[in-house]
Amino acid sequence: MLVREWSGRTNGRATKGDPDFGIGRQLQFQSRGWERTVTMGSIDRYIIRTTLASFALVLVSLTGVIWITQALRGIDLMTSQGQTIVTFLSVTSLVIPALVLIISPIALMIAIAHTLNKLATDSEIIVMNAAGFSPFRLFRPFLYATLAVAVMVAFISAYLAPDGMRRLKQWDAEITADVLANILQPGRFAQLDQNLTIRIRERQPGGVLVGIFVDDRRDPKERVSIIADHGTVLKNEGGSFLILEDGNLERLEIGKHDPALVAFGRYAFDMSKFSNQGRDITLGIRERYLWELLAPLASDPVGQFRAELHDRFMAPIYPFAFAALTFAFLGAPRTTRQSRNFSISSAILAVFGLRMAGFACSVMAVKSPLAPLVQYLMLALAIGASLWIILGGVVVEPPATLIEAINKSNARLLRLLGRPATA
Repeated sequence: MLVREWSGRTNGRATKGDPDFGIGRQLQFQSRGWERTVTMGSIDRYIIRTTLASFALVLVSLTGVIWITQALRGIDLMTSQGQTIVTFLSVTSLVIPALVLIISPIALMIAIAHTLNKLATDSEIIVMNAAGFSPFRLFRPFLYATLAVAVMVAFISAYLAPDGMRRLKQWDAEITADVLANILQPGRFAQLDQNLTIRIRERQPGGVLVGIFVDDRRDPKERVSIIADHGTVLKNEGGSFLILEDGNLERLEIGKHDPALVAFGRYAFDMSKFSNQGRDITLGIRERYLWELLAPLASDPVGQFRAELHDRFMAPIYPFAFAALTFAFLGAPRTTRQSRNFSISSAILAVFGLRMAGFACSVMAVKSPLAPLVQYLMLALAIGASLWIILGGVVVEPPATLIEAINKSNARLLRLLGRPATA
């Protein structure tokens, strides 16, 4: 980049007395007569590092909060179904990639706004602008950070998120397939078959069932009653079995008055008939990988697949759109006396409006093939308008009449509150 001759330079380096020394990065110059070449590798690394660190912090915070609210809905895995805390965390954490996919563009927008506000507060944007930095040159490190986020989003969209949802569905099928995990509730008599009733007193961690009672009258020639101290569910290639331990079995045959009593230490009760284990799992659209969406089956719903496919394609584009919009509103050099509230509010509204319009187009894409095209055009328009603002060095500010009206309104409000209005 060619810049004008600066004053206060010593040996091609910015001295401590220069106004641009406050940016905290070393500006190096190579003399070429009256021209000077500026290399800003350290500045780029500083901005990229700050942006990605802020992005990671915001992403982890927002994802953690939303994940906790979603995970609390599945707390019955431990309470009512006797699952361990490890199983609970393993199952609920499978939704994290899907949450990251949605939150990443928003977290990037917040990170870029934070970084720009930090640079503006320290007057670093003004110094870099005075050093001959063009707006797009300042935007370049943010573009690199956005590229890294977009690559992550593309990978999550194509593989990681559908893989997590697929594993979640498989886990859910394994946990909820067995009747013992759903119908049998502590303290209730559950009739599994016409003449089969089972009751458990409580569930303990690790899937241990305590206080088991079984009344089996499926055989018309006899009636079997079983009482066991505790038991567990065993699944293997032979089927599903309720393993009863430390109990008694009473068998009463038709025509006899005295039942036969048997005390046992371990007894296997066949429950294979009431297990859904081995049934095929139907994968939804969210559980399909990107390459599976590209080649749907004849029986798959065309509209839903079209909407999901274009959502996957546009997922890595949203970070670029959000980054460009944020920088267009906040990247212009301003003094510390100039308020940035209007620019911040405008950036938030622009990003929010673009994302809401995208959601609306995704819904309409199920029925209309033109909806994805509208969404692509909106993203292209947002990126194009932002680049025009950045390349043209346009400063987005509210009209003077609006600022004057706001100031008058604030002064009137302060007078009503009995406080003196500031100049």
